Amino acid sequence: MFKIVMICAIIGLVAAVHHPIEHRPLPHIPAPHPVPVHHGDESHAEVVSRKDDVRADGFDSSLETSNHITRSESGDVNGNIQGGFGWISPEGEHVDIKYVADENGYQPSGAAVPAIPDYIVRSIAWNAAHPQAPEVHNVHPGAHH
Repeated sequence: MFKIVMICAIIGLVAAVHHPIEHRPLPHIPAPHPVPVHHGDESHAEVVSRKDDVRADGFDSSLETSNHITRSESGDVNGNIQGGFGWISPEGEHVDIKYVADENGYQPSGAAVPAIPDYIVRSIAWNAAHPQAPEVHNVHPGAHH
């Protein structure tokens, strides 16, 4: 499933490269914490900056909108991706999530990502140390398949 998602993402990025996009430089506006919340219509947010670079050895991509939503990621030829995304919560707090997606799966991190409870960590370790025995299928003597 992961490979299908990766292929679709790369096809989308390649399609975006074939349609030139005006890249406007991002103005330097320092934002105090917390950022004021505007409870307006989010459908009117505009793209402030967007960069897409698709190469034979991977890709780099980033996006920022006028309502403080950000995304950036990079990937390599092996399907490994690292990146992050962020937004301003309704409470005015800046939420940042970083992630790695590789042969070990999707691994998010950030203050908004809940920690895995200790009992789950112990359960995973126990399952890894005690693999399930393979099922034995009885074949009845004399039965023809």
